[in-house]
Amino acid sequence: MAKVKDNPNYKVVAENRRARHDYAIEDDLECGIILEGSEVKSLREGSANIAESYATVDDGELWLVNSYVAPYEQAKTFGHEEKRRRKLLVSKKELSRLWNETQRKGMTLVPLVLYFNHKGLAKLKIGIAKGKKLHDKRATEAKRDWNRQKQRLLKDHG
Repeated sequence: MAKVKDNPNYKVVAENRRARHDYAIEDDLECGIILEGSEVKSLREGSANIAESYATVDDGELWLVNSYVAPYEQAKTFGHEEKRRRKLLVSKKELSRLWNETQRKGMTLVPLVLYFNHKGLAKLKIGIAKGKKLHDKRATEAKRDWNRQKQRLLKDHG
């Protein structure tokens, strides 16, 4: 994993920080994303937001809905629509697995990270997740606080 971070092409563009707070993520999957030229240029500048977005399976295709890619200033005439639906690329086997997972009660597809991989290609990591209830969020927070406290105690007495 350390090798990937050293690579100059690897760059995280947008991260959905609330996803792990609001959802219990069971599995994740890397998928490609179809972009226009001005969108790629804008992403290279790091101007995107996937916090409000979600993925869905429609007519045998995987789509990223409600993601924001800022307009690219230099692309005046051939710009792109900022909040358009973007097609995601996965194998047929993965697509059928994702569709089966989302048919279960309470399961959804949440984008986690939008990044450029080591080859310089734009990728999106989506998670198969179940929405957390308020008491689940509190339990997770309490567990995290206890682990932090435990580390402090071990550091002080160890």
